[in-house]
Amino acid sequence: MTVSTKFTAQALAVLVASALALTACTNASNTDANSKPASTGSAAATFDPGTLKKDEELAALVPAAIKSKGTLTIGITPTYAPAQFLSGPNNNTPVGYDIDFAKAIGTTLGLEIDLRPADFPSILPALGPKYDLGIASFTITQKRLQAVNFVSYFSAGTTWAVQKGNPKNFSLEDICGRSVGVQTGTTQEEPDLKERNEKCLAEGKKPIDVVSLKTQTDITTRLVNGSIDAMSADSPVIGYAAQQTNGAVEKIGDMYGAALAGIGIAKDDKALSEVIQKVVTKLMADGTYTKILDSWTVSDGAIAKSEVNPSVPS
Repeated sequence: MTVSTKFTAQALAVLVASALALTACTNASNTDANSKPASTGSAAATFDPGTLKKDEELAALVPAAIKSKGTLTIGITPTYAPAQFLSGPNNNTPVGYDIDFAKAIGTTLGLEIDLRPADFPSILPALGPKYDLGIASFTITQKRLQAVNFVSYFSAGTTWAVQKGNPKNFSLEDICGRSVGVQTGTTQEEPDLKERNEKCLAEGKKPIDVVSLKTQTDITTRLVNGSIDAMSADSPVIGYAAQQTNGAVEKIGDMYGAALAGIGIAKDDKALSEVIQKVVTKLMADGTYTKILDSWTVSDGAIAKSEVNPSVPS
């Protein structure tokens, strides 16, 4: 069955308004009225769900409530390239490897997908009543596992970036008092930056000026314009930002804290969790999984096995 991706004008308007609002979670000094958006670049060739067929056995396992409506409602945050972002002629088409996985899952189960943009921190709490799935590069943590189920499908670590040539001489060994951009609700914000800041304060040093924004695009824009000293994000995001800004930002230091990313499902929906895990496993076996990752040049994030609620260190 061909996947019909729904993306309403109202939802798009909300997302665009959010993406354009440079609202920091620190203080007014973080706003740069002269900021120019960082280029998002062109999208890779997006996955064609027509290359897949419905798997009747897996489709039969879909919970009745979802089967009856014929649609998977998926919470996304298309501001986190190359996992998910807006592209196309009018810059209103969600693309990225997360979006491709959503399409592949829908096609395999014979369901349409209804992609609904939302602020990153709001998706997991709304699984069940509002969304069937949350696909937004969620790092699987013990804390999150207490609230939702996760199906593992990718692995990424934390990487840092600075302006080209590091003109502000930023160093992770001397981060206290420096301004750092991070997307709100990510593991880079908490626990990583939170713990680093606590250490600064315990040593009697200046606190880190954490510039927490709703969209990664806005963070990259701040870094390109020099209004922050550095930014921290998942390794594929930093690599893609460097590529799409033509080297205006560059990676600094090594990746660390490699962790599994997961597709979120409501904690009480064990049946759907098991179905999604079986679908991801099928996509791995038939080569679709590798094809999607290769098309976005993120194959180093591939995992060997998908699990429901895998064991994670923290």
